[in-house]
This record gives sequence, structure tokens and C-alpha cells, in this order.
Amino acid sequence: MNGKRPYMDYQQHRAARRLVHECCNYDNGNCILLDNGEPCVCVQSISYSLICRWFRIAVLPLDGKLEAALLHRADRKHCTECGGYFLPKSNRGKYCPDCAGRMKRIKAAQRKRKQRDKCHALGYSKPP
Repeated sequence: MNGKRPYMDYQQHRAARRLVHECCNYDNGNCILLDNGEPCVCVQSISYSLICRWFRIAVLPLDGKLEAALLHRADRKHCTECGGYFLPKSNRGKYCPDCAGRMKRIKAAQRKRKQRDKCHALGYSKPP
């Protein structure tokens, strides 16, 4: 991260605010870790940057697309199907994990359809 905190746009901030509720240290808008006798507001819920280290390590990986957009800006890729950002597992990856399974089924169906059409064009038929 080069010592710089990544800043979020409004949609990313809203997604992070929804994730804050998943944090184990979140208690009705307050942070248990920062509590020293009196309640302290959760800083991650009011900030447009990633301040809380616990949030960055433990909670942000729950939303892979948001994590890729904020933390791995140089390594992320654009999904050709849905347009979201994701971290590819190899240099050939072009679909996010959500779209990859669906596209695999679609491509397999197209391949088999082409194979069947080619077989029918050659005059092969099923034995009786």
C-alpha cells in the first residue's frame, strides 16, 4: 500500500459501511477495541479511507470486489462479463469468481453444440 491509505468513493464507502456491521468489534455504532471506559464511535464507519487495521485484515476480505478495488489497485483486473474488479488467480483470468462458473457452463454448451453440428453435417447418426 506504499504507506498511503486508499480513499473510497461514495459507493465503496456505502459497501464498507455495510461490512462494518460484520465486524466482531462493532457494537451499536461503537468500537469495542477503542473503548476505554466510555463508548467510542467506530472510526471505519465514518471515514472515507481505510483506517482500522482490524477491518482491513479480518472484515474487508468478506467482499472480494471491494478489497480488490481498494487494496490491490495495481494487480486487479476488470471482469469482461459484469465489469467489476477482481484479483485474478493467474495471468489469463478474465472473469471474476462469480461470473467464471457461469461462463464455463456457457462455453461448454457452445463447444458441445458446435461439435454436434459438425457431426450432423458429416452425416453421422446414432446407431439404432
